[in-house]
Amino acid sequence: MSNSNEDKEKGIVHYVVADLTSLDLSSPDDSIIASRFSRYGTLGPIMQKLFASGVEARGVERIPERERESKKVWNNLLFWWSANCALTTIPVGVLAQEFYTLTFPHAVAVILCFGALGAIFTSFIATLGPKTGLRTMVITRYSSGYVGGSIYSVLNILTQLGFSVTAVILGGQTLASINPGTLPLVAGVIIISICSVVPCFVGYNLVHFYERYAWVVIFIVMLFLWGLGGHAGFDISAQKANEDTGRNLSADVLSFGGIIFGTFTGWAPVAADFNCRLPADTSSVRVFTLTFLGVFIPTTFVEILGAALMTITDPAYVDAFANGSTGGLLSQVLSPWKGGGKFILVLLAMSIVANNIPGTYSAALSMQALGRPFTVVPRFFWVLLAFVVYTIAGVAGREHFSEILSNFLSILSYWTAFFVVIVAEEHFIFRRPNGPLGGYNLDDWDKPRRLPLGVAGIVAGCCGVAGAVVGMTEVWYTGPIGKAAGGLFGADLGFELAAGFAAVSYAPLRWLEIRLVGR
Repeated sequence: MSNSNEDKEKGIVHYVVADLTSLDLSSPDDSIIASRFSRYGTLGPIMQKLFASGVEARGVERIPERERESKKVWNNLLFWWSANCALTTIPVGVLAQEFYTLTFPHAVAVILCFGALGAIFTSFIATLGPKTGLRTMVITRYSSGYVGGSIYSVLNILTQLGFSVTAVILGGQTLASINPGTLPLVAGVIIISICSVVPCFVGYNLVHFYERYAWVVIFIVMLFLWGLGGHAGFDISAQKANEDTGRNLSADVLSFGGIIFGTFTGWAPVAADFNCRLPADTSSVRVFTLTFLGVFIPTTFVEILGAALMTITDPAYVDAFANGSTGGLLSQVLSPWKGGGKFILVLLAMSIVANNIPGTYSAALSMQALGRPFTVVPRFFWVLLAFVVYTIAGVAGREHFSEILSNFLSILSYWTAFFVVIVAEEHFIFRRPNGPLGGYNLDDWDKPRRLPLGVAGIVAGCCGVAGAVVGMTEVWYTGPIGKAAGGLFGADLGFELAAGFAAVSYAPLRWLEIRLVGR
């Protein structure tokens, strides 16, 4: 009898120990994360009330399987549709004629081809969210180490804040153009900024709720713009006389293609942030496909609209663009509807909120991913800091929207290209089930001594930077390969060479790192 009881007790002890070891203690519950902030003196109770009212307490901490909330993978499609079916996307298509003298057919071809490539990059990163339960910048630690992940976090912070600056400037311009002289441009910038920060302050659930429905009205508005533009008279042959030929034309195509690629891959550094609460067994094919469709279809649809509006030859429309940039052109397109057109301009301006939300939310997460001292600061604090920074920058740069957009998007495509290549090689070569590392040890996400040293990732990233430098073509610098590639001003091959240099260097360096260090 005693032996039987002893066996039972041993069995109970064994069961309890097994149960405890199965717990993912490195990924605490939301309630445990919220309780950490109770030591903030008098601020502690205030933060506790915020978290209790629905403000997201979790930041970059891994989301364990037991806390995954939803199997609604279709939200991926709607989320990205709202983020990209926005006023912010129209000026990208405008750049085809404004800076690169491309005719409408050539602009469409570039948008479709380079857009598809960029959407593939972003969709791959999105598949890693459910697999790991980690935010994108934390995933980079598995290829580039703790230090390398922090470097990528800095790049992503600059990227998302840059996106936000262009977004709030365009929104402010549009609001100011509704009744010229009534609303100052500065006030318009601030209005868009405030509307963008509220969902990000609350967190993941409100962000997804807003993005799930925001696309509906704006998609209808985009159809209105197509119809009104067609009524004004699209003339796809009008720009033929201004288009470059020969090597100059190929240079224009490559340079504009780099901008298009950047608009699509600009979402790659944040793509896993918004589906990391999906169950780990969610089909990667479905995540990839729905993300691709949500990014590619609305973005190309709206960018092509921007290119089409530039084919209108009516002098009133040409003057409207010359005097008021994209906002002035849209105001002229909607002018036949008078008061109704002004209401639609308000809707267009507010569509920027859906475009600006992902960048604001993820910039805050990237600030936390800089390291443990940053992680302990509440996520919503970093959201507010991002809001302050891009609002001030938007007010300061409000008169130079086109220049900021063109230069920023070109540079953006460089680092996102080599970032995705490095993460992809780590995933498919070294972390595959039968590969050298056999997968991801997800408990190590915040343990520098168990993560890779990151030498391979950092050096490969530097090689990617070198590729961008020799291939880039900017107003302020042209690399030797970019200059030799063709055209009077050179052809921008920055993102292609950045990806190529990183791809060639990372695999052998990472193999050597694993052989020498074992991780």
